[in-house]
Order: sequence, then structure tokens, then C-alpha cells
Amino acid sequence: MAYDNARLRLESPDSSAAREFRLHDGRVETRRRKAHMPYAPESSWQRLTSQQLSDHVKHSTVVSYWLQRRVGWRHLLQMCVAPEPDWTETNVPSGEERAEMQAA
Repeated sequence: MAYDNARLRLESPDSSAAREFRLHDGRVETRRRKAHMPYAPESSWQRLTSQQLSDHVKHSTVVSYWLQRRVGWRHLLQMCVAPEPDWTETNVPSGEERAEMQAA
């Protein structure tokens, strides 16, 4: 399952600003956009740390629910405790590997 190109946009109540989230290269990234900025450069994306992801999960935010649906709760939990999360398609355990991990 490919996780790239998955995006979430949260707008402020008055539509003056928005925060965007995306899954990119196995990482969760975010950027802030103002209403007067129709275009934000790609360089404005910043990676969320494990602590920031943990905070979203702890507070049951919309972002945590979105991530849970996109990557699954186990992978989300691992992203919260991993020093450098990397959940690209090649790093997601296969069905056989998952069965072995559960049996151990």
C-alpha cells in the first residue's frame, strides 16, 4: 500500500489560515498556509517529530484519526516511539513477517 500523496487540510473557522498534513517519503509533514498565499513552496513542509505525533494521538485529534486510517494503528504507534519514522512501502512488514512477529 502506498502512503504518498495522502493529504489532510484543516482550515481555521474564519478561513484565514489552514494547516496541511501529508504523508511523504514515509514521513508525516505539515505546513501552514495563509489565505493571502495561494501558493506555498514545497520547501515549507516540515516533518512532525515522534513527540508531535504522540501528542496528536494522546489528544485524539483529527490528524491522529486520519493517520490511523492511512497507515494503521500499529504503524502509527511505532511512528510515535521511533526516533526516525520511515514507513515507506518497502518497510511495512509482509503478511508472513507480521505473523512471525505476533507468534513471538
